Amino acid sequence: MACTEARLSRFKNKFRDPAKLREKRIAMCVKLRKDQKNEHIMKRRKITLSSLPDEEISCASIEDIVRDVNSDCILLQIRGCQAARKLLSVERDSSINEIIIAGLLSRFVAFLSMEDEPTLQFEAAWALTNVTSGTSWHTKQVVDHGAVPAFIALLSSPMLHISEQAVWAIGNIAGDGPVYRDVLIACNAVPALLACISPDTPLGFLHNLAWTLSNLCRSKDPYLPGSVVQQMLPSLIMFLHLSDKNILSEACWAFSYLSDGENDRIEVVVRTGIIPRLIELLNHEDTCVMAPALRTVGNIVSGSDAQTQVVIDAGFLEVLPKLLRHSKSSVQKEAAWALSNIAAGPSKQIQQLINCGLFAPLVELLRSGDFKSQREAVWAVMNITIGGTVDQMIFLVRTGALEAIVHLLQVRDAKVVMVILDTINNLVMAAEKSGETEGLCRLIEELGGFAHIEMLQNHENVSVCKAASHLLDKCTEGQSWFLL
Repeated sequence: MACTEARLSRFKNKFRDPAKLREKRIAMCVKLRKDQKNEHIMKRRKITLSSLPDEEISCASIEDIVRDVNSDCILLQIRGCQAARKLLSVERDSSINEIIIAGLLSRFVAFLSMEDEPTLQFEAAWALTNVTSGTSWHTKQVVDHGAVPAFIALLSSPMLHISEQAVWAIGNIAGDGPVYRDVLIACNAVPALLACISPDTPLGFLHNLAWTLSNLCRSKDPYLPGSVVQQMLPSLIMFLHLSDKNILSEACWAFSYLSDGENDRIEVVVRTGIIPRLIELLNHEDTCVMAPALRTVGNIVSGSDAQTQVVIDAGFLEVLPKLLRHSKSSVQKEAAWALSNIAAGPSKQIQQLINCGLFAPLVELLRSGDFKSQREAVWAVMNITIGGTVDQMIFLVRTGALEAIVHLLQVRDAKVVMVILDTINNLVMAAEKSGETEGLCRLIEELGGFAHIEMLQNHENVSVCKAASHLLDKCTEGQSWFLL
């Protein structure tokens, strides 16, 4: 417990409220995944199943749709549902609103139970799926009309395309948030989804199942119940060992959600034994796989020292230099974030960073990365100066980190400037212990650091002003060379 508390005290919270920091991380993760989810929904809305002939999309009027759907003729009902789902595939919220206002949802839901009319079932399911891809209010209307039990029942349909359409709809509902996720769980959607997975299930269907399970894992307020996680883990682990990039991507995103939380949640993922596989996937050629694998690993190394060491022992540090130098800045940022989490650990783990040559690419990122990557790299450097030994900090300075962060004192982000000032202060304190204060201060002066720090005394942020003044006083006190 003491070890964990010490680690958390070093993890990027010197000048931030830890709770707010975690909220920001979660919000960012959810936003990224929501963007990904929206992209998937649009793809599904435009998909024509391979078992069906290609068709031209010609939209009927809402009046014609209402007339056909409300008729007593099966053929007209099918035509009306088909016209509705085509309209919803082309138009967005306005058409969804028209369908709802016309009172068609209750008819669509009723059609889902007509086992003797699979074509009508399918068209109604597709139309409802498109409604659930709209806003949260649109999804609520579908749920409130009793569609959830009907979709779950369709999962066992002998018609594969009908079962798959139900998976899409359930995935859309699950992705809307914890309220409807819990509705699905209460209706036993998870066992029904898992029952669709078999050696004979086509890859495309497996992809949709993986996407739906991932959406079930996504919401975190509250987290997915542990009993449900245990139900899903065997299938998610199986997905993680397939070769299809789309399935791999969804499985990695699912594990990224499951590992984004307290150490006990991280431990559930660690105990699955998937970390070596995640490290393998960091070398995947497609970033749609590599990025969520990296996010998962980054989550795990934000846990306890023991959990972090499992990742290190699996070979993460050997892959990390390449990720820090990746052509995509988003990957560089995630890699730097993961490195900063490791750097928040004990000096033993910091030494492993040194042994694997991580300081050089870290400094490169400080010098030439985009600002988001630089910001994560700055945190990594500060964490090293908090938990590292004097020798490790000397090596950090010799690698060029001090020069790089001094240059970044000119950025406008007050929080980053505060972290840099704190980092320099940590280096000065370490120099005091080894009797190297004057040498370090001379180096800061040669790098133009004191000129920047003096200017920061006039910064618009009061905390920056105070920190800059305090650091100048500390470095110049009794140093006659500074007056030369």
